[in-house]
Amino acid sequence: MFMDTHVHLNAEQYNEDLQEVITRALEADVKKMIVVGFDRPTIEKAMELIAQYDFLYAAIGWHPVDAVDCTDEDLRWIEELANHPKVVAIGETGLDYHWDKSPKEIQQEVFRKQIALAKRVKLPIVIHNRDATDDCVRILMEEHAEEVGGVMHSFSSSVEIAEVCIEKLNFIISLGGPVTFKNAKMPKKVATEIPLKYIMLETDAPYLTPHPFRGKRNEPSHIPLIAAEIARLKDITVEEVAKQTTENAYTLFYKIK
Repeated sequence: MFMDTHVHLNAEQYNEDLQEVITRALEADVKKMIVVGFDRPTIEKAMELIAQYDFLYAAIGWHPVDAVDCTDEDLRWIEELANHPKVVAIGETGLDYHWDKSPKEIQQEVFRKQIALAKRVKLPIVIHNRDATDDCVRILMEEHAEEVGGVMHSFSSSVEIAEVCIEKLNFIISLGGPVTFKNAKMPKKVATEIPLKYIMLETDAPYLTPHPFRGKRNEPSHIPLIAAEIARLKDITVEEVAKQTTENAYTLFYKIK
């Protein structure tokens, strides 16, 4: 079986056919999925979904792009919800310097607060990093995020950065659709060189659709395409990729049954 460790089934792109999307995922042996909420509306929808489906779990946090909108009341609410047995991680949080909605210093402050929150509730952290690798890794180290560990979501940095995250921060590397792109040298290099025991699978659906469906809406049933490319790069079987990456996810997200 596979696990999609990062999917936005709470996105409006699934409003018309969510049940069909979920059915296709299950038929593709994607038996568990972690729905990510990153602001008030998406967290509320994630909580509704995990109540409705046994095999869905939630990660909840505040996205760095919207850090300027995050209040201490929002963080207290997230901390309360984190006690739910099916909330398995804090995030996605982190830094995003690509968009300029939230000033860097505010992003960093909200990021630090969520690391502290994760440590209080003893849950791993889901990291969003875009154009901010040095600051992201530095803050994780300064705040001792290794105490709870976590995942570098949709990892696009170098093998060297991956090794730092694994060895010094107790983090795991998550790969999605970009590893299947023909010109994606970095994700392919990471998939090839990082040991499978430090890799997980995700779609980030409805975004980052893998080849050959690039440009269309992504969905969790595409996880086997990502696994197949990693298997090809490592010269192992898809079954080996499925088994190890799912074990890795169970270990990190220890609340998943």
